[in-house]
Amino acid sequence: MSLLGDGARLVDAADGTELAGEDLRTRVAGLAAELSALPVGVVFARTAVDVPSVLRYLGAFTAGRPVALLDAGQDREVLLALVAAFRPAAVLGADGDAPDGYRPGEVGGPAWVREAADGVEPHPDLAVLLPTSGSTGNPKFVRLSRAAVLSNAEAIAEVLDVDAAEVAPTSLPLHYSYGMSVLNSHLLRGATVVVEATGVMGRPFWQAVADHKITSLAGVPYHYEMLKRLRFDPAKYPSLRTITQAGGKLREDLVTEFNDKMVAAGGRMFVMYGQTEAAPRMATVPAGKLAEKLGSAGPALPGGAFAIRTEDGAETTEPGVVGEVLYRGPNVMMGYAESEAELADGDSRGGVLETGDLGRLDEDGYLFITGRLKRIGKVFGNRVNLDDLEQLVRASGLDTGVVAAVPAGDKVVVWLEDRGADTRKAVARELAERLHMHVSGFDVREVDALPLLASGKVDYRSLEGRA
Repeated sequence: MSLLGDGARLVDAADGTELAGEDLRTRVAGLAAELSALPVGVVFARTAVDVPSVLRYLGAFTAGRPVALLDAGQDREVLLALVAAFRPAAVLGADGDAPDGYRPGEVGGPAWVREAADGVEPHPDLAVLLPTSGSTGNPKFVRLSRAAVLSNAEAIAEVLDVDAAEVAPTSLPLHYSYGMSVLNSHLLRGATVVVEATGVMGRPFWQAVADHKITSLAGVPYHYEMLKRLRFDPAKYPSLRTITQAGGKLREDLVTEFNDKMVAAGGRMFVMYGQTEAAPRMATVPAGKLAEKLGSAGPALPGGAFAIRTEDGAETTEPGVVGEVLYRGPNVMMGYAESEAELADGDSRGGVLETGDLGRLDEDGYLFITGRLKRIGKVFGNRVNLDDLEQLVRASGLDTGVVAAVPAGDKVVVWLEDRGADTRKAVARELAERLHMHVSGFDVREVDALPLLASGKVDYRSLEGRA
């Protein structure tokens, strides 16, 4: 099954050119043929928000060639380390001096092509590799099968009612699983994708929304924080009928605010939950239930199911029980890969994903995320869930803006964007009082702007390095 449904269309917002129908299929087929002729192995694709990057991805998928989507802005040293570990057949979109064992070439644009014909044959089910460290941990590839990618694209298209009339922009990086998901779910249903590189904070993006009558917008929590500052009003964009949010938990007051705005303008908002390891989405709150189920990540997507694993290892779907969230579905990854040899491995997960998130189910099967197993800090020896701590600050009533908390030895560092000494002291006091700990355990600091990953999520690893 192809990712290109009947009527699928790509529009380059920069110059207005379009690719659709037979023209689009011919371009993709041509790239697929070029990729099929490469030596054995996976293909690395340096992926920017541009039409050539989309075509390379579609060409690889059509050719059945496993492709790793990498940030085009990635440091050369990091890229070279990945090349050494995985020995890809080629690195698409790569220019400059080729590393040892590779030669400059042309495969849908500049590329490094491996000179040696030998290599590890990837598993036949493998389709997409995505690097993931979330916001913590060491980068490694998530191995996604063709079936996982297609099943998730179809499930998302179903719950969002995506059809050929939809027009979606590239509001997220395409090497990020959420951005890939938007692309997949729309092209699969024959919809239009407008390739626009500046993002929601750029004036050209909103011009593209008006010019191309864009119907939906996808964003992570940071985007919605910024849109609030910009006083976003969907009524100014009559074609915009749907907004979606994933990539972390958005504070409930903003969910309410944006949902109310969309409903008032005749539109709808969907809150979603996912991980790269699930290709990437697992749950969506139906737009009509958002106000009723405020704070929920929603029920599992069609074909999927949630369970809660308690501390004693038992699984349950009983309402109210808190534990690690388990997900079962056809979109679960095959496993991880940290070396070339592991690319040949089959499915090691059996459709089960241990999410690392803490949560509970309600009586209707809606999931509520309550924290993260690995986002833990210590204050004078007392374990503190850092996600819960951030939520306490946001709910404090203080004018804190964006908040990020990281562990730092026997205390926690809390970062606030552009907030003065009085606010920082007030936050430290609030946390001390709420958690019954000494105020010196909370080091509240100011930062001009939180460092972000390409996905728009907070770069916690960078903040830990400053703590």
